[in-house]
Amino acid sequence: MNRKTLVLPAVAGLLTPVLAACGGSDSGSKSGDAIVVGTTDQFTATKDAPAPLDPAYAYDVGTWNILRQSVQTLMAQPKGEGDPVPEAAESCSFTDSGSERYACKLREGLKFASGDPVTAQDVKYSIERALRINSDSGVSALLNTIDTIETQGDREVVFHLKTADATFPYKLSTPVAGIVNPQDYQKDKLRDGFEVDGSGPYTFKAEVKDDAIVSATFTKNASYKGSMKVNNDKVELRSFTDADAMGAAIDKGDIDVMTRTMSPAQIQKLDAGSDKNADLVDMPGLEIRYLAFNTDATSVKSKAVRQAMAQLINRGELVSKVYGTQAEPLYSMVPATVTGHSNAFFNQYGNPSVDKAKSLLGKAGITTPVKLTLHYTTDHYGSATKQEFQILQKQLNDSGLFDVSIEGHPWATFRPAERKGEYDVYGMGWFPDFPDADNFLAPFLDKNNFLGSPYNNGTIQRTLIPQSRREADRLGAAKSLTEIQDIVAEDVPVLPLWQGKQYVAARDDITGVAYALNSSSTLQLWELGRGVSG
Repeated sequence: MNRKTLVLPAVAGLLTPVLAACGGSDSGSKSGDAIVVGTTDQFTATKDAPAPLDPAYAYDVGTWNILRQSVQTLMAQPKGEGDPVPEAAESCSFTDSGSERYACKLREGLKFASGDPVTAQDVKYSIERALRINSDSGVSALLNTIDTIETQGDREVVFHLKTADATFPYKLSTPVAGIVNPQDYQKDKLRDGFEVDGSGPYTFKAEVKDDAIVSATFTKNASYKGSMKVNNDKVELRSFTDADAMGAAIDKGDIDVMTRTMSPAQIQKLDAGSDKNADLVDMPGLEIRYLAFNTDATSVKSKAVRQAMAQLINRGELVSKVYGTQAEPLYSMVPATVTGHSNAFFNQYGNPSVDKAKSLLGKAGITTPVKLTLHYTTDHYGSATKQEFQILQKQLNDSGLFDVSIEGHPWATFRPAERKGEYDVYGMGWFPDFPDADNFLAPFLDKNNFLGSPYNNGTIQRTLIPQSRREADRLGAAKSLTEIQDIVAEDVPVLPLWQGKQYVAARDDITGVAYALNSSSTLQLWELGRGVSG
């Protein structure tokens, strides 16, 4: 096979892979050799986050990618795109016309990897447990439309919702709705450490050093019953300190696949076909980056300060200097390819303008330069993050209206500090829980939001979000979604920067790479196989 980038086209703005994969065969690995996958994700247990892999706590793309392999959910997102499909369930559907009663029937003979049967009572226990624990990660907010859960026999579970929620099937596909065994997970307490047990495609075992996962082994679960076809017997996930170390490992043959996060330089090299050891798969993605604000903090409490930043930041320059063709400027929290997107920030602010920003600050009586610190994480979104924040710093400071410094922190300390409100302004990324506009808005704006943000808008929370969720046809939700985006552009509790593509690199003999990620950046290890080098 020629070494070149495989570009997977988008249909109706969503990912629909049409290429089988790198390699000469689409058959799964029949050998005992594990397929080794590299990642720069770090998995660390700390005093603030001692249970990083508990489904009731985990809420980032890295930990979710572990849970999706091992903890089964009632529904799952398909490997291409489209509506969720039954996974642990045999069938699921709304049983009323108002999207307020959702019933599922479990597959017959479903078992945990331990051999214990999976029952409707286990589903009820698992989801009620996540709601009861209500961890400070904010993940339980995904389930906040649930009123009560009832079971009918061992295989049927019915969700009664507080309000209409057409996105509920998607929410049942997320790891917070993962089915756990009450024998392994206490009702009122998170499970500390790195053990994970479930009924998913794989069992999981971690190698841990200094309270961090060095590598993890996923072994095919012989008891698994679900919608996934598992094309290998074993996958090893290795965590690297940075993209360069991961790239060196694939060049030496120590790993077979590179996932997130490769550096822009690595992607450019692979794209040019100058790396003889790996092929690059390029696919549309829904990853976004944004600035978030502690709107109670003195430095940014005035809306005018946040608006002035929105008026000054040059997204085009930022993207071109750091990411090139690997990203695009973003003018809403909702990516441009998702139904309901509007260019709200461009409509509000237009092109970058120092004069307009100066006017905004002057009318609000803000003394300039405004002194700020922008915080970013050094090890969670890739090595280019520092350069990105250096450019943001320069853009703001060159205006003469701001005096900005930047500080980087490892994710293990960054995330707890952000949740505690210790940062006034900080950079975040978002990999959607599911590909719907609601999931790019509600997690940041609703009560008990993911960021722990003090921003509170009653119109958004009590009217517009519920109104948008009543629309089973998501085109019908566009009016409500646009109103939310317009309010966000006016109030600026968050400031979108860019949306990016996603990439996987693999050696020639690895098959299934085209489906290794879906548009929500879900890692689908079961798709990988070992074929014929070519």
